[in-house]
Amino acid sequence: MKLTDCDVIVTAPPAPGWGGRYWILVKLTTDDGITGWGECYASSVGPKAMQAVIEDVFARHFAGEDPHRIELFFRRAYSAGFTQRPDLTVMGAFSGLEIACWDILGKAAGKPVHALMGGHLRDSVRAYTYLYPLPQHPVAPFWTSPAMAAEAAADCVARGYTAVKFDPAGPYTIFGGHQPAPTDIALSVAFCKAIRDAVGDRADLLFGTHGQFSVPGAIRLGNAIAPYDPLWYEEPIPPDNLLEFAQVAQDQPVPLATGERLTTRAEFATLLRAGGVRILQPALGRAGGLWETRKIAAMAESFGAEMAPHLYAGPVEWAANIQLAACIPNLLMAESIETDFHRDLIGGAISVENGFIPVPTAPGLGIEIDETLARAHPFTGDGLHLQMQETPCDYHGKNAFEGGAPPKET
Repeated sequence: MKLTDCDVIVTAPPAPGWGGRYWILVKLTTDDGITGWGECYASSVGPKAMQAVIEDVFARHFAGEDPHRIELFFRRAYSAGFTQRPDLTVMGAFSGLEIACWDILGKAAGKPVHALMGGHLRDSVRAYTYLYPLPQHPVAPFWTSPAMAAEAAADCVARGYTAVKFDPAGPYTIFGGHQPAPTDIALSVAFCKAIRDAVGDRADLLFGTHGQFSVPGAIRLGNAIAPYDPLWYEEPIPPDNLLEFAQVAQDQPVPLATGERLTTRAEFATLLRAGGVRILQPALGRAGGLWETRKIAAMAESFGAEMAPHLYAGPVEWAANIQLAACIPNLLMAESIETDFHRDLIGGAISVENGFIPVPTAPGLGIEIDETLARAHPFTGDGLHLQMQETPCDYHGKNAFEGGAPPKET
């Protein structure tokens, strides 16, 4: 069995666009006609440039090879061009290709991927979700309304979720590492209070940020929200100095979580050695794929750290997350996004049922992509998957992080 063809589909989820402006899906085919799907979670360059990177990485390191040779593929891509260090764009391309190889291997063996990676330890995976507007909620005001967030949280709990994530702490901006405005701290406290009052002890609160704050600013905010007992405080400082997370952990009591923007075990190892973070959130379409993230999970286990795979992408990365989650002992939970487009692209093969995701038993990732649907929604904009605003924190007016919702392309 040899890898022969690589096809890249860039599909844009329809409004409201939860999951980003576009998803980069990768389809690999072998010489005996088996196809495998992967997804690349990388957005430092636009999708046309990223497609060229994916095709180059495939041609250099995968084409004509047996898809079983996962470790060789990783060493080639990780070392390409005399690097041997994490490269976000190359490893993003590699990750999607690697996931597709595992899908092929599972299909060839007639086994789910988790059966090839040690076997499943659980039959279902605890899910969590971001708080998104309910049909009656106006979208723009939702992101700064504790009352509407509390209604959305109560709705999630009624559907069986036992953990909800929200991010009221102001903008994520290219001027990363700022002090929160006093109004941002007050709004964050109001969100925590309203949501805790709404869900009581039926759900954990997951306080999200996106690396907005300086170390002192993160400490101030963490101490302010601590009385509401959040399960985690997500990425409170930028990911470009992993040693500083230890200081934030030391000076405020909320457990820290991070990892969405990290890639390969090299970066996660630095984070663990520095101390302070005990909840890791790798995005499998960026972190190095399934095998590399399985290594990260094993390393984390030795540090007493838990895994909570991140998802702000499409359903192929979600499927890979669930395969990993099924076979690691130190799983905390996995992020989920429920939209019609996520569901329809994979024919409902994965779903959240009463707050948990049944582990697929079908071969490979347990999904097939509706290519006609994916190709019917091409990305035509010029924005990146996610974009940070270019204006700094507003200390006079109001700040808002709009839930990752992309504005209309102009």
